[in-house]
Amino acid sequence: MAPFSTNRRTMTATFSSALKRGRAFLTPTNASTAIPRLDRSFSKAPEGALFPKVDPAIDGEDCDHDCESCSIKYPAKFNIDEDDKLYGLVNAWATHILVATGKTDWVRDVSDEKGSVMEAVRDCGIEPSNGKLMLSASNMPPPYEHQSPSDPTTILLLPSFTIIENVSPNTVPNLIKHHINPAPTSTTPFPSRIPNSSPPDISSLSLNPAPSAQSNGTTSSQRSSSPLSPFTTRPCPHKYLILLCSQKTRDARCGQSAPLLRREFERHLRPLGLYRDLQDERPGGVGIYFISHVGGHKYSANMMIYRRGEVGIINEVDASDEDSSEQNGHENSRDQVTGNREVEVVETDGSNGIARGDGGKTNIVNNEMPSKGHDNEKKSVGLGEGSQCIWLARVRPEDCEGIVKHTILKGKVIKPERQLRGGFDRQRGLVSW
Repeated sequence: MAPFSTNRRTMTATFSSALKRGRAFLTPTNASTAIPRLDRSFSKAPEGALFPKVDPAIDGEDCDHDCESCSIKYPAKFNIDEDDKLYGLVNAWATHILVATGKTDWVRDVSDEKGSVMEAVRDCGIEPSNGKLMLSASNMPPPYEHQSPSDPTTILLLPSFTIIENVSPNTVPNLIKHHINPAPTSTTPFPSRIPNSSPPDISSLSLNPAPSAQSNGTTSSQRSSSPLSPFTTRPCPHKYLILLCSQKTRDARCGQSAPLLRREFERHLRPLGLYRDLQDERPGGVGIYFISHVGGHKYSANMMIYRRGEVGIINEVDASDEDSSEQNGHENSRDQVTGNREVEVVETDGSNGIARGDGGKTNIVNNEMPSKGHDNEKKSVGLGEGSQCIWLARVRPEDCEGIVKHTILKGKVIKPERQLRGGFDRQRGLVSW
């Protein structure tokens, strides 16, 4: 019986060891070191395949030329590394939060800001379950004029384009559990259609800037909250975001380049009706924020461009609604989809991608009239989550005109060999890592 007992113990130990290895394999690693779990439809894009490069035959002969009217210049001793290869070397990230501080420079490591939300994200002991969280301090205005690090503030969650208000250090675990963990990530497939029960972000916006945190004049269409959560959420009003590293405590070149680039971007965005300053919450347009160190300051200026995608909205209606809409030339169906709300919409000319921001008002659904489907559905088009992030480096003021025309509005890169560091495209299922 002894040999049998020995064999039995050996088999039990072997099985136990195999079970532990299986559990270790199935258990997610800490988000601080983990690569976002790729959906099966996602793959790493080789150099030149992540985003299309401008083509003079399609985008015009001068599409790859520097701006000739640019008068803004970097300081004479603004020297950067021009030799290193850039593409594919940025670390993977799943979600990205911008913390409103109202400042353009911070302590060297923003997580060392005593009593701040940034410190709480690092030290709360809870890692997001959906992959690595990128943390940035930003110059977004906080809700209070004289803000201390421990006061409740506002964050912007990407790529969901969600603004979350009333976030304080002691509520960070709640923030991670209820807002970051279920949020879409850089490797979440982009939804092509969504039901009207979860309308696209822009459908809940109004022309009036959102009231500050001190105000009680908010409306349910602008903000949503839960009795179980201390937070108030609302959609980010912008269609595009430009994030510029401005942290001069990490590198003086970042502090020099960010304000100069913002001035040049403003010069090109204003005539198109696309420029949005920090207090401007009109729907659409381009928001420009300064953020803390993202790495690679020797390749200054670093810039991250988030672009929202369009989604189809499925609206279920009954037969009486359909009959009414037919009798009224579809006007009722349009009102049902948009709530008869009018917003300023920056339209895009499909032939050349140049925005027409004339400041006029039009219904949200401006691409097509709602149409009846086969199952009592009406369809419309609206803005969805962030579909792309294009991370550039070595950006100079003379690059801004082309970046506006081709990168922000079309998703094309002008100098990928010199400037593209990486990013993701959720609609095409591609990442740079």
